[in-house]
Amino acid sequence: MENRNFYNEILTEHNMHPDFKHDIEDADIVLDGINPSCGDEIQLKLKTDGDIITDGAFVGDGCAISQASTDIMLGMIIGQSKERALEYADIFMRMIRGEASDEEIDSLEEASALRDISHMPARVRCAMLGWRTLSEALKDK
Repeated sequence: MENRNFYNEILTEHNMHPDFKHDIEDADIVLDGINPSCGDEIQLKLKTDGDIITDGAFVGDGCAISQASTDIMLGMIIGQSKERALEYADIFMRMIRGEASDEEIDSLEEASALRDISHMPARVRCAMLGWRTLSEALKDK
């Protein structure tokens, strides 16, 4: 039960008080992410300096899970290399599919609170929206 409370607190906090849900001007990388099954939409914006993600934000609408997951993700990747951000995205998506090791999940810090989404199939795409969009955006560049 303690784990579920942790999950609820983190989701609520990031949904009610997102750190990264705002527009940023002159982003180097901009990509729309859409979850057609439920209508969640985000626009991910990243600023980079060489290989380092120096700033990031998102705008859009969606359920608490998609919005909180994207906000958590941005908190993890700003200041990281694109390669490290892609590693986080890979671990997160494998965690959601139930394929990541405990050690990998622990490396996701706050994002690990979403590990039980794998037991809620209708919410998997919601949790993965920001991470999938990040992965697509960075692999295209």
